[in-house]
Amino acid sequence: MSDNNVKTVIEALLFASEKPLMLEQIKDALGNLATDAIRKTIEELKDEYEKTNRGMRIVEIAGGFQMITAPVFASFLRKLYKGRRVERLSTPALETLAIIAYKQPVTRLEIESIRNVNVDGMIKTFLEKGLVRIAGRKKAPGRPKVYGTTRQFLEHFGLKSLDELPKIEGFLTSKAMGEKLEDAKKSAETEAPKAEDSPMLLATKEETNEPKESAKDS
Repeated sequence: MSDNNVKTVIEALLFASEKPLMLEQIKDALGNLATDAIRKTIEELKDEYEKTNRGMRIVEIAGGFQMITAPVFASFLRKLYKGRRVERLSTPALETLAIIAYKQPVTRLEIESIRNVNVDGMIKTFLEKGLVRIAGRKKAPGRPKVYGTTRQFLEHFGLKSLDELPKIEGFLTSKAMGEKLEDAKKSAETEAPKAEDSPMLLATKEETNEPKESAKDS
């Protein structure tokens, strides 16, 4: 396969995928082409899109690559989808998720000691949405579960890795951490995706009411 054909195939794969594609996934589709060569080709595509002011861009998210629309065209996409309902994280949910992101691995009781509210329902919803995972158990009386974020969390907030989280220094309250996380989300949302059902455009809704029954940490 020629270099031009490789570039064309990679472009097609990125366009067709609704989620960030890992280098290994692209490698499998291309017949085991070296990952270094794949990354180089993707970087060439990225440069071409930017230099020719194309409507699409390629970004690195959650350890993979995804094709999105150029941020400068976000206002036009909002007009196109102005009739649709965009669901967002509530402020209490965002604060709770920020604590997990910055303090992980963290127990439910540790989260509640910061927020001063019960978070059973929110954690249950985060687990169902794939934003949070059970990362093990703490070596403490009762062996409580500890929670951490997932790759879906990185995709949701448009982050390459947790290293891209805004620095926590000087933000000691859950509200402040939540605001920094919201800033990261808004930054990601300006890079609107090509498809209406893309995870980068659809935000997650978090119910603020706690369920009547929820499982406690054991």
